[in-house]
Amino acid sequence: MRSSNPVFSRRGFSRDNGYAGFNAAPQAGGAAVGTQGNPYAQPQAGNPYAQNPYAQQDLQYGAPPQAPATAGRMTMDDVLMRTGTTLGVLIVTAALAWATLPVDDANISRSYGIAIGAGLIGMVLGLVQSFKRKASPALILAYAAFEGVFLGVVSSVVDNRIASGAAMQAVLGTMAVFAAVLVAYKAGWIRVNRRFVGFVMAAALGFIVLMAINLLFAVFGGGDGLGFRSGPLGILFGVIGILLGACFLALDFKQVEDGIAYGAPREESWLAAFGLTLTLVWIYMEFLRIIAILNSSD
Repeated sequence: MRSSNPVFSRRGFSRDNGYAGFNAAPQAGGAAVGTQGNPYAQPQAGNPYAQNPYAQQDLQYGAPPQAPATAGRMTMDDVLMRTGTTLGVLIVTAALAWATLPVDDANISRSYGIAIGAGLIGMVLGLVQSFKRKASPALILAYAAFEGVFLGVVSSVVDNRIASGAAMQAVLGTMAVFAAVLVAYKAGWIRVNRRFVGFVMAAALGFIVLMAINLLFAVFGGGDGLGFRSGPLGILFGVIGILLGACFLALDFKQVEDGIAYGAPREESWLAAFGLTLTLVWIYMEFLRIIAILNSSD
């Protein structure tokens, strides 16, 4: 299982990833369905984590191999606790940045400078963790802290200078998307399979490329670049960004579900928390951007 996020390259959707369902058919003489290339499959299927004496019986009856409860395997409680801790650090630092970094005319430049610096540090830390094979709790929490500073200042600017109450509206919107995707995923309305992953990855790549081009035009040409982040086009791309974030939430849920089912080690829950935090930050920023555009006087 690898952490994932639309901002960074998703590295968990290849033939050697942790999504058992993406290798549907076994090759001749190969592993059973759902274990081909899966790092959580049992020893005979290449699982480095398996220690379950009943694994062969599980495979025989087609059930996901279950690790013993005392074997230090990842559980839903682990994922919830780590995700809550990561989001808690982010929220606390965001609140501190909001309270201590004023965005009035006299101080906004300094506050913006600190926010941009924190955002860049957070992005670097996130990239480092994304390319690490193992979770680093200190690295993940440091990312959350710096990202919180960035979000706190940006949210304060939008809330105090553009649209009062924008931050709370963005939070509520993010929570609504999370709840809706969770219900749809558990009800089976969203099926995360190879086709779904391919579509989401292609759409996300195109979205990121367009945003990068727009940013380059804005930096070197001035103004709003190609207009993808302002006006009617900005609203349209903001909605697309939220839909992509919702799709990535479904991928995150699948990642957690498969990690638990196939006995991922407990430390993998930090990677699940990291991926969920990245996705929620993405969705929150898109909501905040749409609210700012709708309330802009330009």
